[in-house]
Amino acid sequence: MEIAIDPDLIWRQLLSFTSEYKLATSLLLLIVLYYTKKGILKLIKLSSSRSGEDRRNQINILEQLGNALIIVVLMMVWSSEIQNLAISIAAFMVAIVLATREFIQCFMGFIYYLGARPFRVGDWIQMNNVVGEVVEMDWAKTALLEVDSESFNYTGKHVYVPNSQLVTQTVRNLNFLRRYKLHSFEIVNEPIVNAYSLLPAFQARAQAHCEYFRDVAERYKGLIERHLEQEFIQIDPEIEIKTNELAKVVIRVSLFCPTDEALALEHKMCSDWLSLWFKAMKEDEYAQSVLSNSVS
Repeated sequence: MEIAIDPDLIWRQLLSFTSEYKLATSLLLLIVLYYTKKGILKLIKLSSSRSGEDRRNQINILEQLGNALIIVVLMMVWSSEIQNLAISIAAFMVAIVLATREFIQCFMGFIYYLGARPFRVGDWIQMNNVVGEVVEMDWAKTALLEVDSESFNYTGKHVYVPNSQLVTQTVRNLNFLRRYKLHSFEIVNEPIVNAYSLLPAFQARAQAHCEYFRDVAERYKGLIERHLEQEFIQIDPEIEIKTNELAKVVIRVSLFCPTDEALALEHKMCSDWLSLWFKAMKEDEYAQSVLSNSVS
């Protein structure tokens, strides 16, 4: 004899059990949803490690969505209690909003991030003079692994920025600077030697230092300018000679180079310029000594 299963009856019994044993239901749902989320994230991590793809952004978003789903389900279970609680504290709602204003602004900043997507996990960004790599983001804060703005090396420090600043402050996406950057530096000398006479030799040496990465720099330059829809990058080193307010000779060098080699290239070019400078000084001193001997 077949036993008929009534889905409506089962559903009503399930709802009755849920309403009668809300604490046990909440714990059961919490355990099931938590370990389901962990299992899905573990599968994604295993898949990304096998394929070699960087899926930290997807993992972060799925983790936050899973946490939101758990909260929504628990709120549905305790909806009547929450409704009664909301009615009972209606008179204190303004005070609660004022007390949780910062948290609300952080949540709105997270909503803005989901809509605008100004950056992703793994990008380099600048917020309030802090440069860093985004390593984690939730509804309240953005965690950055700090990067030194001069050398673009990791400092080892973590910076936690409230999401409210995503709306109120300027956020700069520096992800294109992870590989190549526009680097500038200055060399200051006394006005003893004619700096313009050294310019061709120094230009040739600077060009030689940058020749080995020229092809890659050309491709990366094209990628950046297509993304920004603006041509502003010069591949060859630009050298400018001027004077400052103290009447010193200032040599300003600007180049587009690999981020991790910018300081090494600066040291090489400074060494080249000083070598040319001191060589010219010795030649001038020798010429003056010869001239003085001939006169005497």
